Amino acid sequence: MNAQAGLVAVLVVSVATLAIGAYGWRFSRTTSDFFVASRSVRPGLNASAIGGEYLSAASFLGVAGLVLAFGTDMLWYPVGWTAGYLVLLVLVAAPLRRSGAYTLPDFAEGRLESARVRRLSSLLVVGVGWLYLMPQFQGAGLSLGTVVGTQPWVGGVLVAAVVLVNVFFGGMRSITLVQAFQYWLKLTALLFPVIFLLLVWAGDGATSPADAAVSAGGVPGDLWVSPLESADEHPLYSTYSIIVATFLGTMGLPHVVVRFYTNPDGRAARRTTLVVLGLLGLFYLLPPVYGALGRLYAPDLIASGRADAVVLELPSRMIAGLGGDLLSALTTAGAFAAFLSTSSGLTIAVAGVLSQDVMGRRFRGVRTFQAAAVVAVVVPLSLTTLSDGVGVARAVGLAFAVAASTFCPLLVLGIWWRKLTDVGAITGMMVGASLSGVAVIDTLLQSERNGWTGALLAQPAAWTVPAAFAAMVLASLATQGRLPANVTRTMVRLHTPEAVGVDRGPTRP
Repeated sequence: MNAQAGLVAVLVVSVATLAIGAYGWRFSRTTSDFFVASRSVRPGLNASAIGGEYLSAASFLGVAGLVLAFGTDMLWYPVGWTAGYLVLLVLVAAPLRRSGAYTLPDFAEGRLESARVRRLSSLLVVGVGWLYLMPQFQGAGLSLGTVVGTQPWVGGVLVAAVVLVNVFFGGMRSITLVQAFQYWLKLTALLFPVIFLLLVWAGDGATSPADAAVSAGGVPGDLWVSPLESADEHPLYSTYSIIVATFLGTMGLPHVVVRFYTNPDGRAARRTTLVVLGLLGLFYLLPPVYGALGRLYAPDLIASGRADAVVLELPSRMIAGLGGDLLSALTTAGAFAAFLSTSSGLTIAVAGVLSQDVMGRRFRGVRTFQAAAVVAVVVPLSLTTLSDGVGVARAVGLAFAVAASTFCPLLVLGIWWRKLTDVGAITGMMVGASLSGVAVIDTLLQSERNGWTGALLAQPAAWTVPAAFAAMVLASLATQGRLPANVTRTMVRLHTPEAVGVDRGPTRP
């Protein structure tokens, strides 16, 4: 790939992101603009923005890399990431918007009337956000290193700098416009090159990827084509665990949930989610194609441990000359758009919690939010080296597993089960966080484990999520004397459409 073309692509995306963000700065005047865009974002724009921030490094690079290395069994990741929004639509979207909260800790405190639940939720939001930010910076380093040959930390620093400038001056209002633009850029960056790649593949005889002779590290063709089998020792368990994590983890991701607070009402939140399902479904058709073609044209990336780079390198490998360089530059631009948009959403979400809960209520305001944004970016950027050697999509999958094991039970039971108590919520989240946290640490340390121990720690959601739900239910039933005093009023507020006049209590910014 031509290094100059790739570098120009990165710079163009960065400048365009800052320019669109600068346009949004004009409309960011109040604290509400910074936190929730004054709750005035319409479904079409919000859906594009959600697609922009949700389609992260794992979606743009990681899915193709997993399909290349492990086969169609890895398609459960994009299937689950899309279906997670269907679960979000059915169970959470409208009630969460009606809650009047801004963050997950806001919802937890309002529903359970407990400052302790809020504090624990705040810590978990920050933890999940940082865990999700680490692979974004890792992917940025991989991309810039592939294109220009820079050190792994350079790409992460560039993404962090651009994100901080936009968040600093425009907050949620500015980031919404940036992320909407970046969704369509990412879609174009994958769709346009893949048309030419498929034409080349057809001209070469359209050999099946399953028949390709793959170098060391690739799975055999018979396993590669089966969505329920893999080279893992316990493939069926791993598949079901991926499904649980991705289906249920979406609703617990802080940068996803905060988007629904920007809708005007619950009806708009549902409409937003429907549009998001369509946008995600369209996008996720494309990365697996790169992974399949990479098995034919770039199998050496598996043995070298660089499978995540297949999207970036494939165009220049399949198409010689200037055309291939330009198409590779376009995929590089899309990759950086992915890092920037997801990092922006996560930074907003984590900074919101840090500024409201960690730095103290006396210091709330725009300046506190800006200081929190710096902390929200610098810490995971410093910790990025821990995830080196862990695939981008697998690293993101860990964040989904933690979210599914903590916030999913809190949201589902908090919205639909009036018997939930503060003790139950704390117990369930602690159990889920502890169990999934052990698996995360073990995976990041890249411990070599075999048998069921290795499978359970590599994909923990299938057992940590039921454990968290069970702990939350049992502890709540044992402490029914601690039911919130206003639980009936809260449940009515969550499930009553805005058109019906009910007292919805105070609303945060």
